[in-house]
Amino acid sequence: MGLLDGVLGGAVGAEMATVVNSLIQQHGGVQGIVTQLEQQGLGNTVRSWIGTGPNQSISPDELSSALGPETVDELSQTTGLDRGSLLSQLSHALPQVVDGLTPNGRVPDEHEESTWV
Repeated sequence: MGLLDGVLGGAVGAEMATVVNSLIQQHGGVQGIVTQLEQQGLGNTVRSWIGTGPNQSISPDELSSALGPETVDELSQTTGLDRGSLLSQLSHALPQVVDGLTPNGRVPDEHEESTWV
């Protein structure tokens, strides 16, 4: 098991770890998902997950809007979870995972991420 699997599984459980891992990989890594959320107006929220202070929450609706319907539908089909359940669980898991993957208050570069999987 790679470092990424350990961080994800320990933070959110096996099922959501798979979902979050897929989401992060679809966006090209942690930087990609961070950029996506920042571009959707959630910069302060996502930066709180990266920083060393408390994590701001993200609502299922905010997450749905930020990810877009295609991504949410794909994740829903992959997991077998309905959209509401998926977004509810993901809105709790994603902040924990990003926080866990950025322990020093910074987003890892591409080379660092490639050593996790």
